[in-house]
Amino acid sequence: MRLLLLSNSTNAGEGYLAWPEPHIRAFLGEGSKRIFFVPFAGLRLSWDEYARRVRERFSAMGHTLQAAHETRTPLALAAAAEVLVVGGGNSFQLIKELHETGLAPLIRERVRSGVPYIGWSAGANVACPTIRTTNDMPVLEPPSLSAMGLVPFQINPHFTDAHPPGHAGETRTERLLEFLEANPTATVVGLPEGTALRREGERLSLIGSKPARLFRKGAEPRDLWPGENLGFLLGS
Repeated sequence: MRLLLLSNSTNAGEGYLAWPEPHIRAFLGEGSKRIFFVPFAGLRLSWDEYARRVRERFSAMGHTLQAAHETRTPLALAAAAEVLVVGGGNSFQLIKELHETGLAPLIRERVRSGVPYIGWSAGANVACPTIRTTNDMPVLEPPSLSAMGLVPFQINPHFTDAHPPGHAGETRTERLLEFLEANPTATVVGLPEGTALRREGERLSLIGSKPARLFRKGAEPRDLWPGENLGFLLGS
């Protein structure tokens, strides 16, 4: 399988999809690709506008893009695409639409057969076994929290362990440790903004200049560094 799982689309003060552009270009290689884009995570942003923004960026990289909602036959379009791209937004909205349209099993099958997959934020969440480590509010109830299982571990996008002065609530680390109490066999990777995971078959690597954070029940959280071979996570 070939996956590029991005924590976020846009760093503060930068253009849309600016920081991951060189990594997307390297991942997709030379030549124009036909891209199938899933905008379903958009809630306050219309799917039309979402598709326009993403199409503009991928067009600048030399690729063509059609969005799932722009056709009456999204399953056929996804089945013919050369690349599958799933955008960020609300993970509950996204997984609901993926289940109800039947795209979740089709995307899973195509990616497992070797079709490249790019997802950011919620699009990275749905590559996991479930969406239970999303940061999003459950604004609606999907048929299931189960996701596509393209990797065997959970991702927490936009990971930060910041604890603002005067804030008495839990840190992200504390929330993820709670998750492990309820799901003790799971593995979680906290993926900070400006980083991504790239899977090429059984090789997994971290992209970016910051460490990710590994969480497992019964072990102290530890940092994962760019350049480190993370293939061991694929057996988790």
